[in-house]
Parts: sequence; C-alpha cells; structure tokens
Amino acid sequence: MKRFLIFIAAVAMIGATSCDKFLEEDPTDRIDDGEAYNTEGDIYRNAVAALYSHVGGNSNSEGLQGTGRGVYDLNTFTTDEAIMPTRGADWYDGGFWQDLFTHNWGVSNGAIDGTWNYLFQAIIKCNESLEHIDAYDKTHPGSDAITSYCAEVRGLRALFYFYAMDLYGRVPVFTMSSPTTADMKLQPRSVTFNFIRSELQDIEYQLDPSYSNRHGNYYGRFTRPVAYFLLAKLALNAEVYTHDNWTDAASRPNGKNIMWTIEGQKCNTWEATIKYCDDLEIMGYKLDSDFDKPFAVNNETSQENIFTIPMDKYLYTNQFIYLFRSRHYNHAAALGLNGENGSSATIEALNIFEYGKDSQDPRFYMSYYADDVYDLNGVPVKLDDGTPLIYEPWKVALDVSGKSWEKTAGARMRKYEVDPTGTKDGTQSDNDIVLFRYADVLLMKAEALVRNGKNGDEPLNQVRDRVFAPHRTATLATILDERLLELAWEGWRRNDLIRFGLFTRAYTDRPQLPGEASGYTIVFPIPGKIPALTGDSQNPGY
Repeated sequence: MKRFLIFIAAVAMIGATSCDKFLEEDPTDRIDDGEAYNTEGDIYRNAVAALYSHVGGNSNSEGLQGTGRGVYDLNTFTTDEAIMPTRGADWYDGGFWQDLFTHNWGVSNGAIDGTWNYLFQAIIKCNESLEHIDAYDKTHPGSDAITSYCAEVRGLRALFYFYAMDLYGRVPVFTMSSPTTADMKLQPRSVTFNFIRSELQDIEYQLDPSYSNRHGNYYGRFTRPVAYFLLAKLALNAEVYTHDNWTDAASRPNGKNIMWTIEGQKCNTWEATIKYCDDLEIMGYKLDSDFDKPFAVNNETSQENIFTIPMDKYLYTNQFIYLFRSRHYNHAAALGLNGENGSSATIEALNIFEYGKDSQDPRFYMSYYADDVYDLNGVPVKLDDGTPLIYEPWKVALDVSGKSWEKTAGARMRKYEVDPTGTKDGTQSDNDIVLFRYADVLLMKAEALVRNGKNGDEPLNQVRDRVFAPHRTATLATILDERLLELAWEGWRRNDLIRFGLFTRAYTDRPQLPGEASGYTIVFPIPGKIPALTGDSQNPGY
C-alpha cells in the first residue's frame, strides 16, 4: 500500500508537505490482505467489484464521466461542441474554461494533472487486483470463475489505458502494482495501442457475453460486448494511435495498410472496425425506438446502451453534474433542483444542427433547452423580475460578461431526462450515465465502410431514421456531422475531430505561438514531474 501511495504522489506532483501527510494515511477500515482474498467470493468483492468505484466518481477529475475537470471536460470543452461562457463573476475560474476552449492550457493545469493521477490510480489498482487473483489461482488452480475475474480486470485496465493513451499520447505501460522508475518510462503511443489491442483480443472469450447495462449479475461490469465496442473504437482510430509523430498529420499511416488478425484471419483496420460492430449487432443490440430512452431516469432496459455508469441516489456515491451546471438557476429551481448556469452549445454546434432553419435536425430540442423554458408541468419559467426565462442560443460567446444576455446566452444541456427526485441539488439521480451505445456502433461502421471505399449509407441512415430525419449520403463530412447530431454531450467530440484531422488551433482565435509544434494540441502535456523523474522528454510543443 505504501509503495502504491508513493507512486501516486509522484505522478500527481503533490507538494512535499501534503505528500508527507498523504503517506501517513493508515485507514482503519481497510481489510488486511491476509483476510481479503481467501475465497472466490473474497476475490470477486475485493479484487474485481471494488475496481468499479473508479469508473464513476464524485470528486473533480475522477471517473470517466459525471464529474468535472476530468476526462469528459478535457474531451468536450476543448472542441467546437460545447463552451463554458464567462458570465460576469461566474465561470471565469482563473481562465480555466477559456483556456480549454482556446487550447491554451499549458503544462501546469490542475485538471490535466488530476486526470492523469486518476487514470493511473485505477491502472495500479487493476494491477494489484491481478496480483491477488494470480496468487489465489496458484493455490486454487482450475477455477473458471477466477479465469473470468482475471479477464474482467484486464479488460478494465485496458479501458483505463485507452483513455490515458487517447488523452496523453505517450504513457508508461506496466503490469505491476509497484512500478519502478524504469517501469514508468513513457512509451510511444503505438506501443500502448498494441498492448490494449492484444489484451482485449486475448480475453475476448473469457469475458461473459451478458449485457452490462441491465440489472443482474453483470450490471455495470466489463463484459464481452464492452470489449467489442472498445476494439471497434481502437480500430477506427488506428491511424491516429499507431502514428507516433502526431505533430505531422500528413504522414499518418493508411488504415488499409494497418493489419489486424481476428480469429486467424487477416484484415485491415477498417474491416476490423466493421467486424466488431457486426458482432455487437449479432449479440442483439439495436437502436431503441425512442431517441430519449437511453437517457431516461430508469434506462437499464435500453436495448442500445452497452456500457454505463450505474446511478442510484440511494446506493451509489457517483455524481452526474452536467445537467446541474448547465441549467439557469431559475430553470433548475422550477424543477425542484439546483443549477449553476454554465455550459452551452457553441455557434458551430448550432450551425451543424441547423438551428432555427426549416431543415433543423429533429434531435435539437431532444439535446438542448433553447428559447422558452418550461417546468415539468408545462408552466413557463420566470426570471427574478417576473419576465419569462428565454435561452438565447446565438448570443453565446467565450465571454458574455456585462451583456444583457449574460445569464441567458446559450442553448443548455437537455439530453438526460430530469429526475425530479434527484438528491444533492440534482447531481445524484437514477439515470445511468451512458458511456458506450449502439448508435455510436452504427456510425463507426458507416465511417469504416466509407474509409474502406464502400457504401456506408445504410448504417448512417438507420440512425437518422429513428428520429425521422431525411436520408443523407454517407461521406466523411456527413458522418462527422452526424456524430455530433447523435452524440452531443456524450464526450466523443475531441476523439472524432482528431481522427478527422480537425482538432487544431485552426478553429480558435488564438494564433500558434513561436516554437510550438503545429499539432501539439492533439495530446495533453505529461504532468511535469514525470519526465523529470524518468528522464523522458515532454510531449512535443510543450
């Protein structure tokens, strides 16, 4: 335990005073290792189930979604999808949100460091669990349950490594719970990519095929469908992840020449994407008839959700702050909840949705609150002066301070159904947080088909048919737009823009600074003490 804390203190760059205090922690409720791993039940509870506390979270920079200043915010507020306008005294926060949007986060950003810390805490805990599972297996050989538990933990570790690789490019790859300085050496992104791919392919048939999003023994767990989705996402992004010189996008490898071996058969990376997408269809996933159902208060019956963060305000401590921080104070109060009057759709997103035009996408008012605002009974929401609250989407900007629309600019997040019985100001509700869903699978398949020279119209228009949107021809441009139309607020926009070669400073106002590599914003900086500790260099451009 102490070795684990020392490593985390290093990667989190905790100061000397707080570090000493941190290392002195001696939790009295911790079960002694000699008592915690004696039976298969102990192994499941303490080496498998305990790891899922890292998938969601209730503090900044923790969890894959639901909290602030972590994975989700780094993937969303750095893009053309969403913006956190400065509203007078609200939401400046030392320039944090403006710096995210203008790609000016630098090398001393607490959220970037905190997210690294969170991900590697989770990875080290997975390694520790695997060591306990291996020790138990040596004294109790031949257990199918133990084999399955090992695969599940390896899958979770691959999941955390996926997000680390995607965000930071170069990360250390190690499989022990007490890594040495040498083990912490930063690896090329392609090395991490191949490690994740190999792990997931190796455990595929050791994972249970059950649906993870439904109540039962495998609710919220890493099952075979989750692995297939992650493999499809890896394959779709293989041109990016196998490209170690990300500052030179022109030299990316061609996806047709990146080969996979699946069940003894050779295929290119686009064919691999299609294969894993088809596997999910074969397993019975399909679109819900209602666009809103995956995000309903009780969404465990969704036919398209593949992996979620379980939410139950009476059982779990996971929080979901995104609706809370987006809604105007009076809007939230009219729902019996609370709000922070923050996050909004960008002008770019409004244009892609064709907001205000006859051709406006049907999903606009399913994804955003805009214009007149009503409570759950259809009663108009009023401002403090008694006039109606009206959100003004086109008035949004990086800073709206001092404007008459300072508190009302921007279309706000709507996507999840309001849980009127939510607790903690509405940040704890019963809507499971959606991480992976089948609509994304169809759009990944459409894109892979087009990139491989085939026709992707059918899966693209299957998604559009659900909301009665007119058919479109599948091109890379229409697919990228569709990914925002369908997946707004779901945390994939940065990943998409990088794959399409559009995640640069080109769409922001801030010019490139002298000496900066043109593509440095493709990845975030490595926390400062890691290169110093390991003798590695910082990511290019920082």
